[in-house]
Amino acid sequence: MAQLKVTVILDSGARIGPGKAALLDSIQATGSISAAARAMGMTYKRAWLLLDSLNQAFADPVATATPGGVSGGGARLTAFGVELLERYRRIEQDLAGLATDDLGALDAHARPEAGLKV
Repeated sequence: MAQLKVTVILDSGARIGPGKAALLDSIQATGSISAAARAMGMTYKRAWLLLDSLNQAFADPVATATPGGVSGGGARLTAFGVELLERYRRIEQDLAGLATDDLGALDAHARPEAGLKV
């Protein structure tokens, strides 16, 4: 079945899409930027840059991190980060629900072997 991928672009130019949302999910699940990056098959630097871009995009931070060492360190979503992720997921669900018939109709016309990348 066809799927809808949503990227929200704010007036400021800041973006959140499937990749950043998945990173936030992974940080929430693992409590660590490095563990989240490993789980997603990306480098720590890439994960940190994506998270930093979100933190820079909003007045409130999306996540906070404490350095490792003897006490372990880690990362967690802030209350705003949890809200951002929830709102993004709700937008995704709402739009997918509205587009189900159209996605199915388009999918019915697609050639299975086409594998088009636009």
